[in-house]
Amino acid sequence: MSNAILSLSNATIIQGNRTVLNAVDFEVSAGEFVFLIGKTGSGKSSLIKTLYGDLPLDMGEGQIAGYNLAQLKNKDIPFLRRKLGVVFQDFKLLPDRDIFDNLSFVLRVTGWKNKQKIQQRIDEVMAQVGVDANLHKFPFELSGGEQQRIAIARALLNEPELIIADEPTGNLDPETSREIMTLFKNLHAKGMTLLMATHDYNMIVKFPGRIFRCDEGTVYEVVQKKEE
Repeated sequence: MSNAILSLSNATIIQGNRTVLNAVDFEVSAGEFVFLIGKTGSGKSSLIKTLYGDLPLDMGEGQIAGYNLAQLKNKDIPFLRRKLGVVFQDFKLLPDRDIFDNLSFVLRVTGWKNKQKIQQRIDEVMAQVGVDANLHKFPFELSGGEQQRIAIARALLNEPELIIADEPTGNLDPETSREIMTLFKNLHAKGMTLLMATHDYNMIVKFPGRIFRCDEGTVYEVVQKKEE
């Protein structure tokens, strides 16, 4: 498709010396919400790491946000990641920095210099994720749900073309998980493109989107039956 933000064609995903996934054909178009499901160890995280340049794509073809994954060089990776927002299960907030510094750090390393514009952008993403916390609090002072919302705010800072979420509700209780999923769906409703890896099948039922499954070394689309 001409509006594909992400596409893989006959791709082989390798981690270490082990082939994790073979002959992967996978595409996400602008404006889609796509789930990547599968058991632990089925290759979801390895696939996602390949998408943001943490693992090389040595076999097959792939492109994401205008970058050719098969030809991606180390110097290209920081620029690719500026076009992506990545959200992790364990939040990956810097523990020795408060909320403001966690967010402003991302902006500064991606070229933002004006303090007023940095503050304005941080205020905007905090409003987007529905957090009204003191910006001078540290991650350990926040609940898991608040930390994940801050992590999502961080992912939104540079207006990414695609948000990739790797098990974003894995460390959260069911009620908080529903709140985080509702937040993702609201972002999608406003035009954001999302790819989410999860093994929480209850969330998929409650928040339907396109589904791809990692299973037995391959990836295939799951066709959902429509309810009568």
